[in-house]
Amino acid sequence: MAEQDLRKQLYASFKNRALMYYHIFAELQKEIGEERAVKIMKRAINKRGHQIGQQFAKHAPSDLEGLKAAFLDSIPDEGRMFEPEVLRSDAGCVEIKFHRCPLKEAWQEAGLRAEEVAKMTEIASSVDYGTFEGAGFTFSAETWKPGQEGCCHLIIRPGK
Repeated sequence: MAEQDLRKQLYASFKNRALMYYHIFAELQKEIGEERAVKIMKRAINKRGHQIGQQFAKHAPSDLEGLKAAFLDSIPDEGRMFEPEVLRSDAGCVEIKFHRCPLKEAWQEAGLRAEEVAKMTEIASSVDYGTFEGAGFTFSAETWKPGQEGCCHLIIRPGK
């Protein structure tokens, strides 16, 4: 199979993930309300993040340079999928800005309103919280908001 075909399948897989998140959220929201739906989605996605984070745990609690290198190497399509930009990298903090997000792009393409896209990026960021906290680091994220360029801004600090 040609590399271009594999790339199309990879991006389609992320689009599928985004739309599954949205449809599961929408059904939960109808049944139990938005607040509970958000909590359940975040909790489930965070658990998957904890599993992903195990590959980065060897860098905890303070090898931010090693974590940064391993994390950036793990971004699909040699980084093109998220277009990460390292804004800060020192012993106290690594900050990474994603200039693209295939999930956000899929939600926009599906016609979700900007506020819905923002809610979905907030929910989806739970995988990042799980990944970095599960690996033993302190983490926060500024998720995409309407009118902003790019997508999420990740902030990783040494763990406890």
